[in-house]
Amino acid sequence: MGPKVSAGAHAHAHLRLRSCVSILLGIGAGAVVAPSLGVAAGLLAGWGLVALINVVWVLLVVWRMNPQQTRAHATAEDPGRGLARVVAVAGSVASLVAVAVVAAQAQRADGIEAYLLAGIALLSVASSWALIHTDYMLRYAALYYGSGPDGAPRGGIDFNQADPPQYTDFAYFSVGLGMTYQVADTNVSSSDLRRVVIAQTLLGYLFGVGIIANVVNLISGLG
Repeated sequence: MGPKVSAGAHAHAHLRLRSCVSILLGIGAGAVVAPSLGVAAGLLAGWGLVALINVVWVLLVVWRMNPQQTRAHATAEDPGRGLARVVAVAGSVASLVAVAVVAAQAQRADGIEAYLLAGIALLSVASSWALIHTDYMLRYAALYYGSGPDGAPRGGIDFNQADPPQYTDFAYFSVGLGMTYQVADTNVSSSDLRRVVIAQTLLGYLFGVGIIANVVNLISGLG
């Protein structure tokens, strides 16, 4: 019991540190941008930086983990993980509205201001997209390695390999869903995982449509 509690406490402390650093830097970015480019651009710049820091931080931590380390990390009890997931998804979806506002603002702006607004909008939507699929990578690992009735990992995804999956395998699965809205050379055999896959593909489609629409608006405005 002791090691698991310790792992959970470590995971929670790590999440809290990452959240504090990203939020403080995001507030700083927003405070710098808002006076010159407006409140919407400031909020978008702050959120984009928060999302980007979280994505890079998580990937730096988990990318080189082997299957055993992946399982230990994925199954560590972290009471703050659910809230972080809600904030990531809600913030990313809300940022699409702010991107539309900033894109319209960029069309009315001139010179360097228009390019700065366009850059902020693109950074925000790209980092939000990456944050959602990074979060789903973590979620798939947690569901896969969660204990079943017999104490063994639940599984639910067949990666067509002999070795247990590691985080890079879950990243492959998540990014594939985010970009193509379907599984590639893997098989999903769990109803719980299928529900999560549906949610991710719907979000991926929403962001795909939003990205295309905003990029078209930005290009036409800058042109």
